Amino acid sequence: MITRRPSDTIVTLATRAGFEVQWQDAHHITQHVPGTTLAVLLERMGLPCGNATQIRQSAAALDAELSGRKLPPLMTAEVGRGIALPAAAIKSGSHYRIELESGSIIDGRFTAPKGEEALLAPIDEPGYHTLVINDQRVTLAVAPPRCFTVADAWRTLPGNEDSNAPPLWGIAAQLYGLRRTGDGGIGDYSSLAQLAVHSAQRGAHALAVSPTHAMFSAEPERFSPYSPSSRLWLNVTHIDPAAVFGADALSAALDAVQGTGTWTKLETLPLIDWPNAVVLKLKILRHLYEQFCKQDRARQTARALEFHGFCERAGRALEDHARFEALQADQLSQEGGNGHWRNWPEALRDPRSPEVEAFAEAHRHEVDFHLFMQWLAAKGLSHAQHAANEAGMAVGLIADLAVGCDSAGSHAWSYRDDMLQGVSVGAPPDLFNQAGQAWGLTTFSPRAMRTQGFSAFIDMLRAAFAHAGGIRIDHILGLRRLWLVPEGESARHGAYLRYPLEDLLRLIALESWRHRAIVIGEDLGTVPPGFRERLDEHGLAGIRVLWFEGAHGGKGFKPPHEWDRNAVGTTTTHDLPTIAGWWRGSDITWRNRIGQTMARADGRDAEEVAQEERAHDRAELWHAFQQAGVAAPDVAAPPPDSAPVDEALAFVAATPGPLVTFPLEDLLGLVEQPNLPGSIDEHPNWRRRVSLPVDELFDDDAFCDRLLAVDRERRASADVVPAAVPSSNASSEPDTP
Repeated sequence: MITRRPSDTIVTLATRAGFEVQWQDAHHITQHVPGTTLAVLLERMGLPCGNATQIRQSAAALDAELSGRKLPPLMTAEVGRGIALPAAAIKSGSHYRIELESGSIIDGRFTAPKGEEALLAPIDEPGYHTLVINDQRVTLAVAPPRCFTVADAWRTLPGNEDSNAPPLWGIAAQLYGLRRTGDGGIGDYSSLAQLAVHSAQRGAHALAVSPTHAMFSAEPERFSPYSPSSRLWLNVTHIDPAAVFGADALSAALDAVQGTGTWTKLETLPLIDWPNAVVLKLKILRHLYEQFCKQDRARQTARALEFHGFCERAGRALEDHARFEALQADQLSQEGGNGHWRNWPEALRDPRSPEVEAFAEAHRHEVDFHLFMQWLAAKGLSHAQHAANEAGMAVGLIADLAVGCDSAGSHAWSYRDDMLQGVSVGAPPDLFNQAGQAWGLTTFSPRAMRTQGFSAFIDMLRAAFAHAGGIRIDHILGLRRLWLVPEGESARHGAYLRYPLEDLLRLIALESWRHRAIVIGEDLGTVPPGFRERLDEHGLAGIRVLWFEGAHGGKGFKPPHEWDRNAVGTTTTHDLPTIAGWWRGSDITWRNRIGQTMARADGRDAEEVAQEERAHDRAELWHAFQQAGVAAPDVAAPPPDSAPVDEALAFVAATPGPLVTFPLEDLLGLVEQPNLPGSIDEHPNWRRRVSLPVDELFDDDAFCDRLLAVDRERRASADVVPAAVPSSNASSEPDTP
């Protein structure tokens, strides 16, 4: 069968809009995107192309945006480097003024020959400055050459100002799965603070956390942390109701809603009962809110003033989120009501409509309840970060920034002009997932980024950095390009859309320094050539996972000293098998059970063949452990049900990156992984709980022995391979506002 290539007019328009009309698959075969797919994607980007007239009009719109005849609202630059402005927008001899954030003024005049780029002299002060040319005002986001790094974080600790950072380590935890007596069946911010303090006392300098993004209060059955309603606000189900109001207030609230028995029962479950646990917690928080209104707001107590100040600082964006939460609950309560805002009455789809304003006025108490919960969530997460730092962590919490948000959520509603509509972010078919993936998420439109001055992207970065010492950017490959699939289509029928990588990297570096927080990029999958090198240049650490670190030539596993010195090492991730699960082949069994195993042409049992291949891989990994000196040289590889967890932890601990993180599941030797990609209800994704409360974990000798061992191994690795250092052109600390 011959695949017809799309017409040249569609190809030209799509290419100019940033789509890659052809791409290489996992087998390095060039694939061409069908014209029908390009046409739908262009339409979803606001560039209709159904006929020649529409194509001509869309091309003209793109030309107006990209021609350079008008300066964009924001331009990025780098400290110490000249700033080129498009010749079409500048007249030679024109005067300009740069208003620096510090208050200083730079005056100048353009002298470029006609038709050539106009150049601004290098600016040595990082920040968001204002360029004034005639009646135009343009933001100049001038970034440091690199992000704040682990080495920079180390030097923030007292006594370390002039010292090199040793190889550091941390723990990675699924927040929802933490256990604490009195938590009501869901891990909370108080559990997180406890884990941070206890782990810091044993030498950890970082605590990577599953996403804390806001979910859907009115739809508690939607609980995947990577499909949030908004990446600007926090998950209120992780609030500890007693943290601000005390244990007695929580007890009174439980009595008032008749929930004491259910609360206690939910705590004992091995898997989270999200619908019931969330509904009960919201009832308790609502009761506390009513008491707060009577006792605090009525008397303008210190707590009430703090809440008011929080809302004032958060501004319109928080108000929008609270209105969305109240609106969605109201819509769902009606007969035939729908949770997706695109299916609401038309006037309610616009957050700036008079009807939405009227709703907010009529339901002010309900809207304020959602503001109240965001205040409590921010206090809880902020406390956890402060607790981590006060306990001696150089980095502290590493927040996880999801690759997108649910198109039905508050982020897409509040920023509807900035978001892509009618498409899903995903991944093309590859060796791991031959059907491709469509995650049901949306994200920012690169066209809107340019025309809106990257404001939505900057808001998201600031929200991610707000209560953390670092962020992990999920699927950071999306900064260069994202696989977009029209809603309702197979994941195979998509195309890559390019993003302004250099602009995004500069903004990340600028915000990283302003928040004194490190940046880690999840750069796993099909990585474009040169992409990791670009991340390295900007001080973004990649991630290296034990299962993917094959030796050169494709045989065996890399020894620790050959691992990337500028990346964060780890045994596994939330989407991959644990050490014990991989050794046993549990992931293979699960994939076969839910129908993800492809039938073999030779008729052999696919699961049986996969287990045979895993047996070979086990032998190779055990040999690598022996070669690295973390396993006894004359001992055979353990059987599948006796995973060498300690050896695997020591192996990764011996790698030379500036930081390694160990998932709590591996430190506990657990078999099951948090999430099985491609499954929904077939596997208990995002529901598993740690068996012991956090404080009791650190009374467990086996667990503490593992922490002691990895701490000792990390210290020893400093004597073998020096920790990574910034490149010479980025060694000085930027003087960031």
